[in-house]
Amino acid sequence: MKQFNIQKPDESLRPAIQDKIDNLNKPKGSLGRLESLAMQICLIQQSLSPSLSHPCHLLLGGDHGIEREGVSASPREVTWQQMINFTRGGGGVNMFCRQHGFDLTIVDMGVDYDLTSYPAILHRKIARGTRNFLYEPAMTETEFDKTLSTGIELADNCQSKGCRILCIGEMGIANTSPSSIWLHLFGNIPLKACIGAGSGLNSNGISHKYQILQQAVDNYHTYLKNQLHNGTLSPDKETAITPIAYFGGFEMVAAIGAMLRAAELHLIILIDGFIMTACAMAACMLYPQVKDYMIFTHCGDEYGHNQMLRTLGVEPLVRLGMRLGEGTGALCAFPIIDSAVRMMNEMNNFDNANITKYF
Repeated sequence: MKQFNIQKPDESLRPAIQDKIDNLNKPKGSLGRLESLAMQICLIQQSLSPSLSHPCHLLLGGDHGIEREGVSASPREVTWQQMINFTRGGGGVNMFCRQHGFDLTIVDMGVDYDLTSYPAILHRKIARGTRNFLYEPAMTETEFDKTLSTGIELADNCQSKGCRILCIGEMGIANTSPSSIWLHLFGNIPLKACIGAGSGLNSNGISHKYQILQQAVDNYHTYLKNQLHNGTLSPDKETAITPIAYFGGFEMVAAIGAMLRAAELHLIILIDGFIMTACAMAACMLYPQVKDYMIFTHCGDEYGHNQMLRTLGVEPLVRLGMRLGEGTGALCAFPIIDSAVRMMNEMNNFDNANITKYF
């Protein structure tokens, strides 16, 4: 796996940022969360005058072998059908990107369909879906490395356009399944507490999903024991990389690569719902300091998302009951982040406004 050089933002500017925030013509602390957001963004950019120039959104598509086990209410073909819909501007992600001025890039990371006739899609297909992790690892080590490198490439492409804020979304039927397993493994939370309805399972469907995923986790632990016994896997290598590659989707691992590279580049990273928060959790398992560059935008309606955010020790900006995916929740929260930046750049201070500073 490629090594990343992710540093915590330099804290030496914090007093100057706080002084500017406190001297804006408002009661101290009166803009609440906007003030802490402004602090985070200024530290990321090492600037007292932050910018959200050229916001970019990556929409990553991929299919999952575990879908064959009936763990999703939506059939596999919905992935490619929606990817085509996105090229026509008809998805939720299209609407919100237009509304908030995001440059949208649609990427085929591993959709089980030939999308090469659609020029609006960036073709980076690793394979036509991952393998079924009920029986074997979802991807090989080579595929994992290639997928991660593709995420790096995508973040670099955004930065080369002048992007200072990166949003990432996904399209992949059954990707709540690996997300639930990552929450279970990384958060040390009972698997049953990590599993929800996904795209609309009823109670019987959720019960079946739990049984399949529990068996997959049991098989994974057996796989690990065998690998360690055979010397194929050394104990020091059994880190976050192994469960990420064993269960993850191509769109999810690419998102992790993009997040890690974005942090290297000191970009603001908007984290969306359950699946992207799972990717953020995986990225933090690899490089804990990446969390300083992330803004967790909303708590979705997927069971386990709130638990995931608590495990990460973060508070979402909004709670809108959303569970569409695609990065739509993060895009909806963007105006709040924009307000925090405008506060720093457009509000007057006490001296210039000739207002008595009373604290």
